[in-house]
Amino acid sequence: MVMLNFQSGLVMDIEIVEKADHLKLIEVWEASVRATHDFLTEDDLQELKSLILEQYFDAVDLRCAKNGNGEIQGFCGVHDGNIEMLFISPDARGKGIGAMLAAHAIKEQGASKVDVNEQNEQAVGFYRHIGFKVTDRSPVDGQGKLYPLLHMAL
Repeated sequence: MVMLNFQSGLVMDIEIVEKADHLKLIEVWEASVRATHDFLTEDDLQELKSLILEQYFDAVDLRCAKNGNGEIQGFCGVHDGNIEMLFISPDARGKGIGAMLAAHAIKEQGASKVDVNEQNEQAVGFYRHIGFKVTDRSPVDGQGKLYPLLHMAL
């Protein structure tokens, strides 16, 4: 467990995610996606939700940020130096939790790359703000759907 103070003065614990936390993580994921990915259809969202819960969580090194009450506020998953997922609970956005999780992923998990939906301008801006630069673009996402991805690296 890592305890961090960050810009808003809150204290967060970054912890390795246990399998028992996956249902809470998918709640955070869905709320976050509904708040930031307005380009996704409901069918695409539901398809992704199943894949994430059944496959993707187990394929990444997952860490979560918990507040002082032990409630998960956000999470990040890294695989092969790539930030594969970084989602923050909508009511916890804007408090530095994403930056804290990204910094942890970079420093402790060896992350140096990320793929971001081009239509998610907030995420693109966030990653640019913390030092990532666009290196390439794909016209489709990882599932082959017409959601372009920007490949970014430090």
